[in-house]
Amino acid sequence: MEQFDYDLLVLGGGSGGVRAARMAAQRGARVALVEAAALGGTCVNVGCIPKKLYSYAAGYAEAFEEAAGFGWNVGEPRFDWATLKANRAKEIGRLNGIYRDLLKGAGVEVVEGWGVLADAHTLQVGPRRLTGRHILVATGGTPFMPDIAGRELALSSDQMFDLDPFPRRLVVVGGGYIASEFASIFRGLGAEVTQLQRGGRILSSFDQDISRFLASEMGKTGIDLRLNAQVERIARTPKGLHLTLAGGDLLDADAVLFATGRRPNTANIGLEAAGVRLDAQGAVVVDAHYRSSAPSVFALGDVSTEMQLTPVATAEAMALVDHLLGPAPGKAARTVSYEYIPTAVFTHPPVGTVGYTEEAARAKFGRVTVFRTEFKPLRHTLSGRSERTLMKLVVDAASDRVVGLHMVGADAGEIVQGFAVALRAGATKAVFDGTIGIHPTAAEEFVTLREPAPE
Repeated sequence: MEQFDYDLLVLGGGSGGVRAARMAAQRGARVALVEAAALGGTCVNVGCIPKKLYSYAAGYAEAFEEAAGFGWNVGEPRFDWATLKANRAKEIGRLNGIYRDLLKGAGVEVVEGWGVLADAHTLQVGPRRLTGRHILVATGGTPFMPDIAGRELALSSDQMFDLDPFPRRLVVVGGGYIASEFASIFRGLGAEVTQLQRGGRILSSFDQDISRFLASEMGKTGIDLRLNAQVERIARTPKGLHLTLAGGDLLDADAVLFATGRRPNTANIGLEAAGVRLDAQGAVVVDAHYRSSAPSVFALGDVSTEMQLTPVATAEAMALVDHLLGPAPGKAARTVSYEYIPTAVFTHPPVGTVGYTEEAARAKFGRVTVFRTEFKPLRHTLSGRSERTLMKLVVDAASDRVVGLHMVGADAGEIVQGFAVALRAGATKAVFDGTIGIHPTAAEEFVTLREPAPE
């Protein structure tokens, strides 16, 4: 039998790679994890965690405004960008240490450096050559920068957390999660924000009602959202950056963020040498067990899936470990269902959603019943703000099962996470109707919707 240094070699120390390495080592496997950057990957270092911290920071501006309606006189608030950056960096450093300690405690060897596949069982890390029975590629994604004149003057989302100085005028190019979140964050922190989306709506993969409603609410905060707008070139001038848009419109900015999607991080890691096939977008092609075209090489997370979500990567990691090493004693082997995965967008106001959009539900189930409500939350009856909330249920008419649940409003992510369990369990509209609501909350609206929306 061929001998290997390790049972599992993991290339990439993000959420999926760390989870797979740790779980496999806890099962008794010999595991090494190779990472050239800080542990935790995009999510911990330049994604979910710092983004949510900055979203909280932006929310305080709204809270200070609202306080007067509740009898508070807080004076003139002042925001210190340097303090926020320093405190965020300290917290991210703490999390990096936790990841390292977890791996060490599980018995994983962490190898620092750029790993390249020399063949389907070998990773070359500098002068060191590591062999493994299995190799897991979990290198995540990288920002995509469109090929336009002056693109070197633009920033990716990875660079937004440590900008210096704080941009008084920010142009955000894109209409997805990242673009919409950073537009909200920097507007809340005091920047003048223009968001350019080349299509007809932001969050184009979301339910259309959600996209349109969110665009309206973001506009209320002062974001200049321009749809069907595309940048042709960027140039530096004495007054900052100068953007020329298709059609001749001009914009000036202190910083330009290209949040135009992420691509699988598969370049320069030797996948071709290992016989690993990539698709047209550069993602690793895998089967239902995350195995690539090279039988000993596996891939998961953003490098191989369209669902670029941290919890998806960690779920795939646990399913892969069960597949390779068998499930934990007394447990069934874990699998990942890609139906009814909840997600949130931390805009202001935030979005939470799980299940099918109305459009997708009609295509899949045929006849659906839609329930929708829009209202001013109780908080804003005194706050003086005009922010409103939208909630929507999509029901398969034949089975009465709730197949889509969507929300724009405060705490949307927290609320939808709980309802995601109900949708996974197959809850019907009758079950929703028979559930007692918690009053007064926004969440109770989901169990008190009675009248279908007009067709």
